[in-house]
Amino acid sequence: MARKPPKADPVQDAPQVAEPKHAAAGLPAIGHTLRVAQRQMGLKRTALTLLSVNQKDGFDCPGCAWPEPDKRHAAEFCENGAKAVAEEATLRRVTPEFFAAHPVADLAGRSGYWLGQQGRLTHPMYLPEGGEHYEPVTWERAFGIVAEEIAALSSPDEAVFYTSGRTSNEAAFLYQLFARELGTNNLPDCSNMCHESSGSALTETLGIGKGSVLLDDLHKADLIIVAGQNPGTNHPRMLSALEKAKAGGARIISVNPLPEAGLERFKNPQTPQGMLRGAALTDLFLQIRIGGDQALFRLLNKLIIETEGAVDEEFVREHTHGYEEFAEAARAADWDETLAATGLTREEIQRALGLVLASRRTIVCWAMGLTQHKHSVPTIREVVNFLLLRGNIGRPGAGVCPVRGHSNVQGDRTMGIFERPAPAFLDALEREFGFAPPREHGYDVVRAIRALRDGEAKVFFAMGGNFVSASPDTEVTEAAMRRARLTVHVSTKLNRSHVVTGARALILPTLGRTERDLQRSGEQVVTVEDSMGMVHASRGRLEPASPHLLSEPAIVCRLARRVLGEDSKVPWEEFESDYATIRDRIARVIPGFEDFNARVAVPGGFALPHAPRDERRFPTATGKANFTAAPVECPELPEGRLLLQTLRSHDQYNTTIYGLDDRYRGIRNGRRVVLVNPEDAAALRLADGAYVDLVSEWRDGVERRAPGFRVVHYPTARGCAAAYYPETNVLVPLDATADTSNTPASKSVVVRLEQSATD
Repeated sequence: MARKPPKADPVQDAPQVAEPKHAAAGLPAIGHTLRVAQRQMGLKRTALTLLSVNQKDGFDCPGCAWPEPDKRHAAEFCENGAKAVAEEATLRRVTPEFFAAHPVADLAGRSGYWLGQQGRLTHPMYLPEGGEHYEPVTWERAFGIVAEEIAALSSPDEAVFYTSGRTSNEAAFLYQLFARELGTNNLPDCSNMCHESSGSALTETLGIGKGSVLLDDLHKADLIIVAGQNPGTNHPRMLSALEKAKAGGARIISVNPLPEAGLERFKNPQTPQGMLRGAALTDLFLQIRIGGDQALFRLLNKLIIETEGAVDEEFVREHTHGYEEFAEAARAADWDETLAATGLTREEIQRALGLVLASRRTIVCWAMGLTQHKHSVPTIREVVNFLLLRGNIGRPGAGVCPVRGHSNVQGDRTMGIFERPAPAFLDALEREFGFAPPREHGYDVVRAIRALRDGEAKVFFAMGGNFVSASPDTEVTEAAMRRARLTVHVSTKLNRSHVVTGARALILPTLGRTERDLQRSGEQVVTVEDSMGMVHASRGRLEPASPHLLSEPAIVCRLARRVLGEDSKVPWEEFESDYATIRDRIARVIPGFEDFNARVAVPGGFALPHAPRDERRFPTATGKANFTAAPVECPELPEGRLLLQTLRSHDQYNTTIYGLDDRYRGIRNGRRVVLVNPEDAAALRLADGAYVDLVSEWRDGVERRAPGFRVVHYPTARGCAAAYYPETNVLVPLDATADTSNTPASKSVVVRLEQSATD
């Protein structure tokens, strides 16, 4: 039997702390998965649903973007994927009666965990100006409200259209098409807050802002470097790929400020040997100081250059540009400065060099630990330098592997969800649809918040996600949202963004990835693109949570018809009726999607072309892969301060909180904890179990405070601390962003720890 949602918020004022684990998955993961699924779905629905996840004839997991192997296991999902599915396929419902019983002020005082646990939204809901409760509204009236507010704008650029990574390719293509026919490129998305730095660096150096490896490449690699990433929690199915690589002889270096259980040992729950003993994954753990990765790779590059025969001179000569300038900068790398920046020892770096020189095929994987710093873009460019030196681009078993988060975040960008679209893409839209798209760049996430704050944007429309909780500088973001005339959220479940509203607000409930999508032409499929550029179909199997739900494509099509009227040049009614017609247009607009409908009908889908990987062709400004030579940077840490990284617990996915435990780190029944190295804690006179306020320090002098965090003595890198987001997003200044990409610098926040008033 499924359980009812909690009536009261759980008390989190006394987290329990035990020793961290040194292995991931295994029997505990199976048990936890089944308990969570049963609570949300019941036994029969659990079996029906989980056996369809990531299958070729099933639906794509709404969690992470890690790719599936060609040969699928019957249980092709991980613990956190099962949690994501369970919360979408839950039997719990949030009805109009729920909103009648809970004024918005009451909901605003609840935790994100409590809000998410209430279940699936069932009806369109409207909060009128001055209203205290959301009230049910018809779809026709809801679209009319959006049309009224957009018509009242002095410019289409006063509207912002945000996208989360759950949105399908078809919905994303329609969404950007609507925004651009309306007349704006204000299309911020969750990429702006995560892998924008990766896209910026890779586009400049390799000519395409995506990873260059396929899943099979990991199995062929001699060396895999996992930097700034915790796959055991954030991409658990990646552990199976690392296990297979290890079995094939690969070595693994993990580079991270915290030891992570999943990279120590993986107990594969799908094999008897895995359940009993598991497989040790990491050969060398480099416990780097936060923000020291650029310095590490720069020194490794110096050492490669200085090692006779280590540089692939033919590759460098034939396929790269800028080597001499880069090599001059690399030769200037200083050992002492690098050791100070990284916190590593000379012996550790020499061991890493030995593994690098012994490898002919090297892959570097990374995630937010590299992308959310001021110097993230030059850091990732230095990773590219590292791979170019030994010819590790365009070779099987080698390449760049930025590991994307949400399930279709990469596909949304491919479909044109981007505030700075390429002229060629806009030209193709104009040829296909007969209207002139705007050419002026729009707002990314940070600029959208500034525009809302300053009254320059008045309508905020979100296709999925939890914008308020995901964004930096929580108090500034919430104040900005409250200045809007209208906030609209297309959602499956309740979240914090629904209770931080503009003068008027709408919640538009939509189908989930798990549900059947029936339109006039019949049952529909949608498509997604995984982290490695594989495009495949997704078919929901469950009956919709409510007969009042619309699919995301249907919402966009009906909204566009209501807002744009009969003058629109786009056949919105046809697109809503049959998603194959959307894919026909995508095929004519976006390179790589030729014959889209036929190719996606093949089980497993198809790989998008990637010129550097497929033919060692680099569509950059120089026509070659570009070495770069940026100055080495690392965060400066004043005396008596710590460098804080925000991170996820094992019981969350992005801003969705599944529970209050972080099993691998030994934390139970609470999220307001700060992990501090015992030696740093001793120097700061902070006992394990003490309660502190986290106060960030930045050049604007504004005090940003996150109160009431329990100190946990933990083996972090010296000078470094860690705490969960979104609770710590309040500490990240809106204007503290990465150069070039403008990504919030959430992984290097200077903080002081002050004793809490309640301690």
